[in-house]
Amino acid sequence: MNDTELRKHLVALLTAGHAHISLNDAVKGFPAAKAGIRPPGAPHSVWELVEHIRIAMDDIIRFSGVMDERPTGKKAPKSYVELKWPDDYWPKSPAPKDAVAWKASLAAIDKGLAAFTSYIQDPKHDLFEPFPWGTGQTLLREALLIADHGAYHVGQVRLVRRLLDRS
Repeated sequence: MNDTELRKHLVALLTAGHAHISLNDAVKGFPAAKAGIRPPGAPHSVWELVEHIRIAMDDIIRFSGVMDERPTGKKAPKSYVELKWPDDYWPKSPAPKDAVAWKASLAAIDKGLAAFTSYIQDPKHDLFEPFPWGTGQTLLREALLIADHGAYHVGQVRLVRRLLDRS
């Protein structure tokens, strides 16, 4: 099967935004000093949402074997250590330590997406083959999960930012 077009669409879904705002656009010009503020009625700060996106995406990427050449056999990739839900998927603090931590989180998201999109563009990585170490997950499913999860939380980032702009 020729899945070149599907791979192109996945990369666009993960990086271009299309029907939703991209994370980079959602945080463009947003000051790190406001990243830790939870507006009244909002359960999360922008920092918590961005860090959650980073942590969850990193977990999916490691589970998918992107950081290790995809292993064979039933064992998960050597870089993958299962996180405890929900505690390990959210930052411990509502605010970044400093502006450097804020920028590092955003840079890590960009770097992770670049690695993942490069991986899924390589036709030697089957999009449809279930991972031997999973419970039916495929590379396609994990790509869609990153896109879906990211879009949901980027929408929350945009909402929190609007609430902060009004206060």
